[in-house]
Amino acid sequence: MRAYRAETAFDGTRRLPGGALVLVENSTVVGVEPAAFPLPDGCPVTDAAAVLPGLIDSHVHLCADSSPRALEKIPELPAADLVEVIETAEQQHLRAGVTAVRDLGDHSWVVVERAGRLGNGPTVVAAGPPLTSRGGHCWSMGGEVQGVEPLRRAVRERVERGAGVVKIMASGGVMTPDTDLHACQFTLEELRAVVDEAHRSGLPVTAHAHGLASVERALDAGVDGIEHCSCLTGAGPQLPDALGARLAAAGTYVCPTVGQLPGMDPPPHVQARMTAVGVDLDRLRAHVAALQRAGVTLLAGTDAGIGPGKRHGVLPFAVAELVSIGMPAAAALSAATGLAARACGLDGRTGRLAVGLDADLLMLDADPLTDVTALQRPRVVVSRGREIDLDG
Repeated sequence: MRAYRAETAFDGTRRLPGGALVLVENSTVVGVEPAAFPLPDGCPVTDAAAVLPGLIDSHVHLCADSSPRALEKIPELPAADLVEVIETAEQQHLRAGVTAVRDLGDHSWVVVERAGRLGNGPTVVAAGPPLTSRGGHCWSMGGEVQGVEPLRRAVRERVERGAGVVKIMASGGVMTPDTDLHACQFTLEELRAVVDEAHRSGLPVTAHAHGLASVERALDAGVDGIEHCSCLTGAGPQLPDALGARLAAAGTYVCPTVGQLPGMDPPPHVQARMTAVGVDLDRLRAHVAALQRAGVTLLAGTDAGIGPGKRHGVLPFAVAELVSIGMPAAAALSAATGLAARACGLDGRTGRLAVGLDADLLMLDADPLTDVTALQRPRVVVSRGREIDLDG
């Protein structure tokens, strides 16, 4: 048994009065007591200023290597190189305190197959190749499909292969130049068929949606989550009051994929696409602030891997960005721990300081509830009971 002790503790939903002494046996949390609780005889202890659950990034691309054209070159990578990219990405997440990720863009099912084998990386919830229209956003990942029955069969294939979530591209995307960010890639009937088929097998559905029409259609179809949720119109991002109220009332998980390395602008070709649709990072941040004010349930997820500013492990910067747009620190931390676990199907496994859950811990030298940038300086990271070498 080992112990991790801190005067400040956040359990995934709230601050724990009296801090915490977290007891770990093998890969599992076996006790959560106040910091002043007597140590068991002979139990080694690690002390820090603060302890919280390991972070969860709700939107990553483990197959992407964070280079300027990361998504475009995935299909060209030999299998061995693709595995190396994934393993490197996994370790970058762990060294940043991210002990679980939801992968929303696989190629050749590599991430899904690895997710079923617990190795030395973070816990992975994998979608497999995202469902997309013919020639649609991220078509090269292998998920092109059209029509109600073919979509139902594609969902069943994901269930059979062990996916933990179904991802569908409801609109075009910035990273696929010939697609339309404003246009809907699927009919309402097609989206409803995907949701129905996935829910029959107990899988959630999350929809990539940039255009306002695609966000509204995804919500009408009953998806569980919306990625980006940019609500793009001819005049840039616009959140109608009625839509904000509907998203909030439905409890739809919205992952706005904010957060990037400071001082890193998007690659020129991405910047050009953003300019063409009337959007920039400041306008997107203002839009996320509007979602937050409307009471929409926001998750911390980053689109990690798609470019230099979105390297794997950037999640601590996303949490700080949520705080900067007006989200209370406790809510932003929960968006990357307890709430994220629930949205990703990991509730009861990780995301909280609780007996019986995986021993996924992040220890810091400052209180993240008063200084959220403390997340960017991890002191100790524990993944399923194993301490991570932060020097890599």
